[in-house]
Amino acid sequence: MSGDQVPNTELNERSRYLLRMLVERYIRDGQPVGSRTLARDAGSDLSPATIRNVMADLEDLGYLKAPHTSAGRIPTVRGYRFFVDSLLQVKPLPNVEVEALRRHLVPHQGTGSLVQAVSDMLSGVTQLVGVVMVPRRQSSTLRHVEFLPLTESRVLAILVINEQEVQNRIIHTKRPYTPAELQQAANYLNAQFAGKDIHQVRTSLLREMSSARDAMNALMQTVIDMANQTFQTENADREDYVLAGQTNLMDVNELADIGTLRDLFEAFSRKQDILHLLDQCLHAQGVQIFIGSEAGCEVLESCSIVTAPYSVEDKLLGVLGVIGPTRMAYDRVIPVVEMTAKLLASALNSRD
Repeated sequence: MSGDQVPNTELNERSRYLLRMLVERYIRDGQPVGSRTLARDAGSDLSPATIRNVMADLEDLGYLKAPHTSAGRIPTVRGYRFFVDSLLQVKPLPNVEVEALRRHLVPHQGTGSLVQAVSDMLSGVTQLVGVVMVPRRQSSTLRHVEFLPLTESRVLAILVINEQEVQNRIIHTKRPYTPAELQQAANYLNAQFAGKDIHQVRTSLLREMSSARDAMNALMQTVIDMANQTFQTENADREDYVLAGQTNLMDVNELADIGTLRDLFEAFSRKQDILHLLDQCLHAQGVQIFIGSEAGCEVLESCSIVTAPYSVEDKLLGVLGVIGPTRMAYDRVIPVVEMTAKLLASALNSRD
């Protein structure tokens, strides 16, 4: 798990017990926790005065803080980190929940649909933001291409990639093309480039044809026009990751400020900060947790990110996870993220 782990020797058993009780209470209620509330929850012989002293010590050590003038305390990033690393008890998901997650995933649907389904599932189960990095394949092999006329200036390009992945692209043309012209162009591309890396098709085709542009016949003009847009669009439109459930954050008190929400939504749209974080997780082992400032991104300082990598045949394809407030139910989110990564890997593996 990410972050600087706090030495276990720093806190005695009583301090650890009360810190766990306070964090669990705050995660559940979202309100600063006072000594009297903690005394009731702890159900021990400790008096509120003793608990106040322990809370003061925890605050001095940087595990707790007092928001504004409240008599209660809430966890700091350091407090959450110690809780997650040393105090949290994470149990495997019950089989019935694993099967419920599995039913959301249809292995033989396209990669885009599968990734969206996983993101939606993570969001729905946790009521937070689900994020799934689109699989990063080493190569995308063109298997087949078809062109169908839609209107005078629009053509539907249908690409079959890597055996079963189907992508549809709408191309805007400068002139109308007949079905016969489109069929000829598709036949040429299939004959020349089927089985080759799709990212090289457009480059190779343009390089070969540029020297003979003036002498090209009508077929080759059509091929160039179709291929130029089809494979340029294929590269440009591929999403880096898919998000779902952003509006769930509007129901979180700590994030409900309109300025905070606007900054978060802009970061989701801009993608750069989130991608940088996901990239850090790509080569990490198992579940990674970034709490508040640990993400290294100011806009995410009120959030935690729980991620897990997914792979097929030991080839790392991407990362998925959940983004939510630092006050998230880690004991629930962690096993959901971990199991979802395994299920996505299984779904992808069954197609390859």
